[in-house]
Amino acid sequence: MGLLPSDSVMLHSSMKAIGNVQGGADTVVDVFMEYLSDGLFITPTHTWKQMSSEYRIFDPVSEPACVGIIPNIFMRRPGVCRSLHPTHSIAAFGKGAEEYVKGDDCFSTPCDPRGCFGRLRDIGAKILLAGVTHTKNTYIHSIEESMDIPERLTAQPTLFIVRMSDGSLKEVPMYRHYNRKMAHISESFDKLKDYYFKLGAAKKVTLGSADSILCDTRALFDATVAVLSRQPDFFIPDTIFRSKSVPKIIR
Repeated sequence: MGLLPSDSVMLHSSMKAIGNVQGGADTVVDVFMEYLSDGLFITPTHTWKQMSSEYRIFDPVSEPACVGIIPNIFMRRPGVCRSLHPTHSIAAFGKGAEEYVKGDDCFSTPCDPRGCFGRLRDIGAKILLAGVTHTKNTYIHSIEESMDIPERLTAQPTLFIVRMSDGSLKEVPMYRHYNRKMAHISESFDKLKDYYFKLGAAKKVTLGSADSILCDTRALFDATVAVLSRQPDFFIPDTIFRSKSVPKIIR
């Protein structure tokens, strides 16, 4: 893929798509943790699916992730740090991991540009979509938040309670993803797939048996902004991509 041991990599994954691996998902986690020995390995450990106004207490030590087996194995490994975001936490291992996850309990939106997803661009991270598509690419939500795209969040926040590392409880009001025209905006993120390939913001790779996509966060940011700055509702169904109105991005 061209990844280096010093790279920072966010992995979104489907173990089913990766296929038969001796040792299963544990081996996949081993490979990334060992290979990125001088870098930073990150996975989402989201809990948005189960967290609600009725189920409000987020304990980062015990709360399972709703995004597959690899994150659930990874976040329990020795030395792995998990952020304190009640719905969109991440787990990280490697250089600066503890520092990287700090502060996610201080924001009130799912993917604040100052949080763990927004800062992927700051560290020049790569995003590997292993057997999944951009519909699972949470980073695009943070790009939308940085642009303040309208109608992406609930009108009122939900009050969550985060269990801190010292055992104390902290109230964290959190707006949720919402759009009146579609339940999950991310289901349309794949509309830009070919555009990302064309600009070199993403490339096709393979992990095991999985057709995968490797993204450059900085190029992906520029490409997405170029589209949404002209068509803020581009990800709404039936919106046509007017490619001639989008400037060519040269990197």
